[in-house]
Amino acid sequence: MQTIYSFKGGESDSFDKEQKFLLHSLDNIYNLYLLLISLLIEVQKRSEDHLDKSSKKHLATKEEKNPNKKLINNEVLLMLKNNVLLQDELEQRHINNWELDSEYVDIIFREILASDLYEQYMQTKTTSFSEDRDFVVDVFTDIIAPNNKLYDYLEDKNLTWIDDLPVVNTAILKLLRKVKQQSLSIHFLPKLYKDIEDKEYAVELFKKTLLNQSKITEIIKDKTQNWDADRIATLDTVLLKMAICEIQKFPSIPVKVTINEYLEIAKEYSTPKSSIFINGILDKLIKEYQESDTLNKTGRGLM
Repeated sequence: MQTIYSFKGGESDSFDKEQKFLLHSLDNIYNLYLLLISLLIEVQKRSEDHLDKSSKKHLATKEEKNPNKKLINNEVLLMLKNNVLLQDELEQRHINNWELDSEYVDIIFREILASDLYEQYMQTKTTSFSEDRDFVVDVFTDIIAPNNKLYDYLEDKNLTWIDDLPVVNTAILKLLRKVKQQSLSIHFLPKLYKDIEDKEYAVELFKKTLLNQSKITEIIKDKTQNWDADRIATLDTVLLKMAICEIQKFPSIPVKVTINEYLEIAKEYSTPKSSIFINGILDKLIKEYQESDTLNKTGRGLM
């Protein structure tokens, strides 16, 4: 979507550069995922360091000498910290931001210590895996994901990460909520693509949308004659181009799947009314295809 949005050429132009950018951007999504997951590991390490320094203070209190170690022993955080496969992936991709920019770990850690979540979690010294998991989910949801300073940091490091952040945050929360005590190390190493076909689909959608953009643009103009062109969000036009291309050029993808996918994207990235607008245009177009028997769907796409 972002690559098509930024493409300024025509159908006769070479878009090898943009295709490389597309694949690079997709790969960078995984780097962002690893970066945020590694932040949880650094929070656990920061907690260990905090307790160690507190216990060694000259005038340490009784509580500081015998601290509640519930946070540093959080099973989910330890599962991440001791995940050898995850550590290998972090090293291979050179994800070491928090060593260089440790102040952001401190910001998150201080917010955790000051939160009601932490106070409630630390009321007892005993715990269970489900309680540990729920605490990490809540910390990520309420403290890490909405943190403005972290947002600014990510934007400064990689501008495309800001567009990817909602997707990555959602993916992390899904993995955290589904993790079990017996989960394998690979649980926190999801595949960027389900398979090679998934990667090929991303490239093909990009290519076919650009190669057919003149025809698709005319279709959109025809279906939006009663709309002021200046009031149609540019992103909505991009989403319509991609959706129409998928409907026309990908016969195995069911129409309902296409519509639902682009409505969700519109809700996430575009204006409040975009999903209603896009749904209306696609619904009108599909009815015309069905009436003229030109809806090109086969196999699974007929569902």
